Amino acid sequence: MAEKKILVTGADGFIGSHLVEALVRDGYQVRAFVLYNSFNSWGWLDRVPAEIRNSIEVFAGDIRDPHGVKTAMRGCDSVMHLAALIAIPYSYHSPDTYVDTNVKGTLNVLQAARDLGVARVVHTSTSEVYGTARFVPISEDHPLQGQSPYSATKIGADQIALSFHSAFGTPVAVIRPFNTYGPRQSARALIPTVITQIASGRRRIKLGALHPTRDFSYVLDTVRGFIAMAEADGAIGEVVNIGSNFEISIHDTALLIAETMGREIEIETDEVRLRPADSEVERLWADNAKARTLLDWEPQYPGRDGLRRGLAETCAWFNEPGNLDRYRPEIYNI
Repeated sequence: MAEKKILVTGADGFIGSHLVEALVRDGYQVRAFVLYNSFNSWGWLDRVPAEIRNSIEVFAGDIRDPHGVKTAMRGCDSVMHLAALIAIPYSYHSPDTYVDTNVKGTLNVLQAARDLGVARVVHTSTSEVYGTARFVPISEDHPLQGQSPYSATKIGADQIALSFHSAFGTPVAVIRPFNTYGPRQSARALIPTVITQIASGRRRIKLGALHPTRDFSYVLDTVRGFIAMAEADGAIGEVVNIGSNFEISIHDTALLIAETMGREIEIETDEVRLRPADSEVERLWADNAKARTLLDWEPQYPGRDGLRRGLAETCAWFNEPGNLDRYRPEIYNI
């Protein structure tokens, strides 16, 4: 492993930073692709332990720039492509940026990997590509439904990735995580939204639709899925769900968070936070049988008990000095 170098795009993000930590601890050489900025910020990598930061090579660039992507990939054996715009409400506001980042950015990664002969590309999909479940649990054969500009661009990115495998033999593996949560998640997601409102002293919690169900995966389980996709011989050319095989409503999730934090709350629906009716994904529930068989992967935080443990660890992180201060619970993040 010490001889294998992996490029991680989106390394400055929530899942990406946890993945970088795990790869370094597993003995891989890691080149972390972070979004260029004039503050020399490496995003969440600024907050990882010093021994992790000192063990990685950081490349600041933009996934939309094909030259920079190819430069970052030189000398790497494989690439884990996580860089993307992911906030669904913002995709209603600025869909063009999602096409540029998610579709064209993925094309840049694939073209560079093809030109350089990279041994494997692990491309990140999302459960949102399934849309509202037509059957449950949702297997990889479920129809794809673009119910938001975000999910539509991810469907496009997934299909481009698979087309490079079919057309050019590019060794692509597509990982499809369901709703990942944990420390460092952005405030636009449900669980940090609830935690930060409660932690800031609010008793009346504002949310969007309360009835949809989701399949939550703790970030360490998702990261283990990424590493398994990078290592399993049978993963090339395949799409694999990473999920807990457990569904829970948004309403019940909020109550479970409050219980974990020892608080009593009231929940109100904030109209601003509602998706357009036909765009709301009503139900997500992962069939993870393929991951168990193909990757020898299974969640270590399964079911309601696993969710409760993961929420406890997430809440503990938010309670650490300085972490909650990075969030603004009084502002709705689109």
